Amino acid sequence: MICDTLEHLTLYQGFHKNLDTAITFLMACDLNALPLGRTEVDGDTVFINVMDAELHPNEGSHPEYHRIYADLQIDLTGSEHLGWASEGTEQGEFDEENDFGLRTGPEHCGMTLGGGRFAVFFPGELHRPGVEMPGCDRVRKAVVKIKMEDKY
Repeated sequence: MICDTLEHLTLYQGFHKNLDTAITFLMACDLNALPLGRTEVDGDTVFINVMDAELHPNEGSHPEYHRIYADLQIDLTGSEHLGWASEGTEQGEFDEENDFGLRTGPEHCGMTLGGGRFAVFFPGELHRPGVEMPGCDRVRKAVVKIKMEDKY
């Protein structure tokens, strides 16, 4: 996991070629001008989902994870709590088609997104996005999906 400010985003170039593609696009793009939905950067290798999301209470939600894609998450308006965990118990079947699974487990680290910050969660890392903050129950966010692996 990486959590930093957008002004430092270029410091992470060179880690992975697809992350480099995402960073190059993000540095040249006005994220606030992107439409809701999917914007392709490099086909299925790098794309951005912009969404208006209702935030939810932390209680009763489960961390998610992916096997193929990293998530680079940026709140465009509003602010949300994100949780990270290193372990958890599988909740149901992993959705191979959508590269999405849920687990239960304790949060080991929490952070506030928004305010010019971003977070990257790599394949296998448990993360709990979309948790409400005091005074904020909705966000507009961009989730950059970055293909990191062909197989888990």
